[in-house]
Amino acid sequence: MGNSWHSETIKSVAKKLSVEISKGLTAERSQRRIEKYGYNELKEAQRETLFHRIIKQFKDFLIIILIAASLVSMFLGEITDSLVIIAIVIVNAVLGIVQEGKAEKALEALKKMSAPNAKILRNGKIEILPARMLVPGDIVLIEAGDIIPADMRIIESVNLKIDEASLTGESVPVQKDADALVGGDAGIGDRENMAYMSTIVTYGRGSGIVVNTGGNTEIGKIAGKIQEIHDEKTPLQQNLDVLGKWLGVACLGICIVVFVIGILRGGKLLDMFMTSVSLAVAAIPEGLPAVVTIVLALGMKRMVERNAVVRKLLAVETLGSVDVICSDKTGTLTQNEMTVVRLYSGGKNIKVEGKGYNPKGEFISESDEKIDPKDDPDFRLLLLAGMLCNDASISLRDDGKWSIIGDPTEAALVVEAEKAGYMKDEANKLYPRIHEIPFDSGRKMMTTFHSDFQIASSNQNGKRAGAKIISFTKGAPDIVVKRCRRYYTDGRACILDDKTREEIEKVNSGFAKMALRVLACACRQYDIVPENTVSDAVENDMVFIGLIGMIDPARAEVKDAIEVCKRAGIKPVMITGDYKETAAAIAEELDLIEEGDGVLSGQDIDNMSDEQLLKVVENTSVYARVSPEHKVRILEAFKKNGHIASMTGDGVNDAMALKKADIGVAMGITGTDVAKGAADIVLTDDNFASIVAAVEEGRIIYSNIRKFVFFLLSCNVGEVLIVFISMLLGYPIPLVPIQILWLNLITDSFPALA
Repeated sequence: MGNSWHSETIKSVAKKLSVEISKGLTAERSQRRIEKYGYNELKEAQRETLFHRIIKQFKDFLIIILIAASLVSMFLGEITDSLVIIAIVIVNAVLGIVQEGKAEKALEALKKMSAPNAKILRNGKIEILPARMLVPGDIVLIEAGDIIPADMRIIESVNLKIDEASLTGESVPVQKDADALVGGDAGIGDRENMAYMSTIVTYGRGSGIVVNTGGNTEIGKIAGKIQEIHDEKTPLQQNLDVLGKWLGVACLGICIVVFVIGILRGGKLLDMFMTSVSLAVAAIPEGLPAVVTIVLALGMKRMVERNAVVRKLLAVETLGSVDVICSDKTGTLTQNEMTVVRLYSGGKNIKVEGKGYNPKGEFISESDEKIDPKDDPDFRLLLLAGMLCNDASISLRDDGKWSIIGDPTEAALVVEAEKAGYMKDEANKLYPRIHEIPFDSGRKMMTTFHSDFQIASSNQNGKRAGAKIISFTKGAPDIVVKRCRRYYTDGRACILDDKTREEIEKVNSGFAKMALRVLACACRQYDIVPENTVSDAVENDMVFIGLIGMIDPARAEVKDAIEVCKRAGIKPVMITGDYKETAAAIAEELDLIEEGDGVLSGQDIDNMSDEQLLKVVENTSVYARVSPEHKVRILEAFKKNGHIASMTGDGVNDAMALKKADIGVAMGITGTDVAKGAADIVLTDDNFASIVAAVEEGRIIYSNIRKFVFFLLSCNVGEVLIVFISMLLGYPIPLVPIQILWLNLITDSFPALA
């Protein structure tokens, strides 16, 4: 269904889909639409049958030569020789099939259903059904934490925000508005009245009409395009093909030379033919395919232990050839957990220690002393403002890790307050919320109103009658500060003069240069709830409380991993959708670039020709504000320059780049199923250090393959020389084909494996 649903009114969409919004579809109509549109599932690439997987194992040129040698031996009556060679080929095929099958099973274990269940309106009643049962016209109810189960036109939105990073790459949740009408040519990221399959509700609640399911969704269209991209041969496949062709020519040449010389010396035709075959068999390292397969299989096993599931056997060796690693920033180089690191209030600036959503960490003053922010009235109010003007929460999972519900930025504010000893449930009881003005992108602020029992007189015996009202506002510093007339210092509200405004602006600029995301908090007190609670009436004449600076911190182990890359001659590259300043700050912290080094933006790439980009990529390590299309261009530039490049990704939008990379690396935890399906390797811990560990393992394997290829070929050359020289001197052939096979398989292959 290809309508521009985002440009149509709710009434028009409901009419076209023949659904009554207050009741939803009937069960009978839903069943008919399943028959028409199919189940709400992404069409996976057609799985290889066992027969196709077996045939694939026999496509290597070296294997074809072995099969030809087996047929010739059988024709000459050397049944034992023929059976031994066939056994080698079969063992090699079985090893490859079994190992790749194990990798696919491991990947299936990692996959999570994109949206296993959906809450829908069916026959006027709310039901919970498997998401695969959704059809166009279904009314779906959504709330914070839900994964959108299909493409929907939003029909109700209450403070609704959706994280569309998996589809668009934009890390900031998008504010949704059911009543908005968007032009027909608007991009996906600008369609504020739509919700798309696999994206996540981070805030608020709402409902929508399903307009597209399965392969017709935006994510389904991308998945379809990926299946059209054909895999390229790996370096090992290319090298083994060259070796196989070289051996084939060499074998043919040996046979002709030996046969001709033998006939000229008066040898019998059959004897000379048998001698030629013996030399041909001697020249072929029969154990090579099996040894390569075994070594790669062992490598896959070791990589699993290092948090990398390799989906394709030959990808193990390709990793050893990688000399460029292109990595996302968020979640791979960083923790993907917003963390408050700086607080400013009452003219004082303090650091906040700890990383991620774990509510443990110290508060450090400007004199590097540990402090308790609850002892300072300014910081105490700042922490409460951040926690109360907030809809996020944190919880401890069964596995001992902390998780969040809601917006990551708001969750960071809850965490920093709990580090100081404030619990959100207790704070909500002391300051119960009675009204709110939701955040919107126009105002860039959010305001909540609370009954203030702390200010209430203590002789009211807990009755609400004695409570006063306090409003907390948080938002963009430049907007919030302009609406303040006073500021808190030492627990008192003082006039916010020009000098203090300049100081606040200086602190804000300093935080911004550290690549921090900065929020300002303010408050206002009332005796009763104001009658007029529209934003312009109450978000003015406020008291400035302070600034909160936060960042997604770098993973602790990544800095060492980047140093390992550099020493190994691998170029680490950061590619992010974030701003230049944020990208540069993280890159400098990780020693990926030096201070002052350039950062290339997506806009810069747009202004370059392909030829210019070929030169620029060699000297650039950080790219900011890039789109998936930019990723593909960067990747292709590296490949044209002769590099073997890997690319990491987690979203649907990354799938094209993952497929085109020499090695595509998907994230196992945050990655979408589409990204995992397009990748060669899936990281079970989403960690850059695991990529580096996998590359190290690949290099060891690559080195081992080179060593045993040289070893096997040197053994075969010796066998050829013995047979050839014996024939020239007129001596009997010292080795018959079955003996040569024994040497190649047992005497040569086991030392090669060692």
